[in-house]
Amino acid sequence: MWDKIANYFEKFPSQAKVARYLLRYGMRIERDHVFCGDVQIADSALARAAGVDRRVVKSTIDTIKADPTLHKFFSQLLPTNHLKNAASAMGWSAIEIVPDSAHEPGILAAVAEILARSNISIRQAIVDDPMTSEEPRLFIVTESTAPSEIIPMIRQAKGVKGVTIY
Repeated sequence: MWDKIANYFEKFPSQAKVARYLLRYGMRIERDHVFCGDVQIADSALARAAGVDRRVVKSTIDTIKADPTLHKFFSQLLPTNHLKNAASAMGWSAIEIVPDSAHEPGILAAVAEILARSNISIRQAIVDDPMTSEEPRLFIVTESTAPSEIIPMIRQAKGVKGVTIY
């Protein structure tokens, strides 16, 4: 996905940085503003977070709005709540899977099958996009504490390089 978007920003590396930030956090462009869900994000706040000048944020918005494909894409993004860090507070487990290759199909299915056989319900599964993340991971939050005995089973699953349970 990022490779298609990056083409629009190849002459503007600072704008590419902002666009990648928008994509990473599911921030959308609406009119002349950036939103995270229903919350409008100030250009200056986004600029600080992305490490650019606030004028670059405005230029990025203008670049996105000027191209119908970019505008359609960036106007539809949604933020996603990620329960990984909060799981233990609720008595859940968070399982982090390091893939051999994030492009290999079936990793999520293989891990989900192991959890289902162990009678462990999945509350959330989030997969990092290998085009926007340097080290993509699969995160699974389970409704109950995952026993350490399932680690070897998950480690042997198709496409799994490493496993951590939090």
